[in-house]
Amino acid sequence: MTGMTGDASLHLRVSRLENETESIYELITEVRSTQQEHTQRLTRVEERLTTVDERLAGVDERLAGVDERLAGVDERLAGVDERLAGVDERLAGVDERLATIESTLHEVVRRLPEPPAGS
Repeated sequence: MTGMTGDASLHLRVSRLENETESIYELITEVRSTQQEHTQRLTRVEERLTTVDERLAGVDERLAGVDERLAGVDERLAGVDERLAGVDERLAGVDERLATIESTLHEVVRRLPEPPAGS
């Protein structure tokens, strides 16, 4: 009878191993399915990142254009500053000449004879 008990025990062990093997295959199938789902998600994320990269490249190009235009504006403003500095110098000279003219007029008025009392 030990032979039959051994055969039954062996049969039971084989049956358990077959069940465990089937469970392992089911788990592998689930893992593969999850992996495929994650791969699809990652692909979508990569596509979105590629789109974002392309848009950022466009923004970089536009900003480079803005930088160039601002550099031109800076140059023009530097020219305006130089011209205004020249105008300031000329106005300072005009102020000096007007002060001299004013002083001269005061001296001329001072030297004029007094008007007659009856006039």
